Amino acid sequence: MTEEVGDGPVASPSGSFVSGTEAWVVPRPDPPGSAGSGRQAPHPRLSAAPQFLRVTKQYLPHVARLCLISTFLEDGIRMWFQWGEQRDYIDTTWSCGYLLASSFVFLNLLGQLTGCILVLSRNFVQYACFGLFGIIALQTIAYSILWDLKFLMRNLALGGGLLLLLAESRSEGKSMFAGVPTMRESSPKQYMQLGGRVLLVLMFMTLLHFDASFFSILQNIVGTALMILVAIGFKTKLAALTLVVWLFAINVYFNAFWTIPVYKPMHDFLKYDFFQTMSVIGGLLLVVALGPGGVSMDEKKKEW
Repeated sequence: MTEEVGDGPVASPSGSFVSGTEAWVVPRPDPPGSAGSGRQAPHPRLSAAPQFLRVTKQYLPHVARLCLISTFLEDGIRMWFQWGEQRDYIDTTWSCGYLLASSFVFLNLLGQLTGCILVLSRNFVQYACFGLFGIIALQTIAYSILWDLKFLMRNLALGGGLLLLLAESRSEGKSMFAGVPTMRESSPKQYMQLGGRVLLVLMFMTLLHFDASFFSILQNIVGTALMILVAIGFKTKLAALTLVVWLFAINVYFNAFWTIPVYKPMHDFLKYDFFQTMSVIGGLLLVVALGPGGVSMDEKKKEW
């Protein structure tokens, strides 16, 4: 059984017109982003961070949290194995007596290990962050870090990572009420992310080398540019991801504590430095996972 077609042209589903025995095709417009459209597709290199994020979306926040709390975990374990040395150091430095020195070591051990467990289990994360903030402040005073600019900047960078973790926990809390209308995000979380980004870049200021060699000058220029991009929130995810790779390479090369015998003091120094750097890497991975937040040039570009 056949169906007759009239004299006029009949449109077929493929977009062509059929009239009798003749047919002609009407070209359809190219989709946006294709090679024939006016809008160019993004360059593969410029989309590196989004592609990385799509592949690691499920695992990146967990890796970021583990890296972030690694220095607290290592320090809490060290307090257990070096209880006597730590107690004697505090007692000698502050002349506070055996009881107060022991209480200080116990508070550091309990506070850090408890905070790490809560962060990794994602229970009471905000309280864990406040407790770890307290540990940072306590150690800054007790170990006279306040007067050592390099270590002070690194402790502030560590605090920046905790601010980002605190911002992430707030977003998780809000996601429980996904169907409830909310005001435009403009407060605590945004400013936590801004403060966290700014504090994180302090770590890289301690890595700048002021000498005339070509490699040092190149490293300072590239590092400073990336730090500025993260701080102002422009191309933030790509800049943060680049800093993660750079900082990890520097950390493994310069802080290889496993190559130093355990009995040498340099072993503990490099080990402390290594895990503190890993915590800053965790903060940067949170920037990659969460984005820069509302107070950033990346967010403002969406309004333009």
